[in-house]
Amino acid sequence: MKPISVAAVAALTLLFGVGIGLGAKYKGAGIDVIRNKSDKDAAAAALSEAEHVANGGSWELIAVGRVYYLSGEKDRGQALFDFATGSGRADAADYERIAEVYAETGENDRATASYEKMLAIDPKDDSNQAVMGAWYLRVGQREKGEALLDRALKRRPDSPWYYVRAAESLLGVPAGR
Repeated sequence: MKPISVAAVAALTLLFGVGIGLGAKYKGAGIDVIRNKSDKDAAAAALSEAEHVANGGSWELIAVGRVYYLSGEKDRGQALFDFATGSGRADAADYERIAEVYAETGENDRATASYEKMLAIDPKDDSNQAVMGAWYLRVGQREKGEALLDRALKRRPDSPWYYVRAAESLLGVPAGR
């Protein structure tokens, strides 16, 4: 058996260390991110850290984008929405979450477009049909809303949530989460 050279051992050690480093997930900075800062500075630091630990996850990035968007930094929020959905891996729930942000700000055309993307991803999903149907009821497109809710309720007439969504929309009650 030949002895292993010092250089070979060093190279193996380096590769092993790099492998461990790459495999480790960033855990986050903890409370020190916000401690002893003004509310504005602490919030900015918390959002920055949230974006960092989101690790590219669409739901997480949309949640961070929501806070930016609703707090007045619409461009920054929109950039996160676009990044989260631009990978080609976006699912219907991603578009639903974004639509809810637009709905909260009264941007009904943008909300409708996002809900329509949600439905287009899986048009046969009764839950998506109910959500879209309820949205159409909310924005005064009752015929479209009833048609989608009819399809959803034919598949699941025992779902209390579909009836609740319809009632919320018809009464102008904010959508439950």
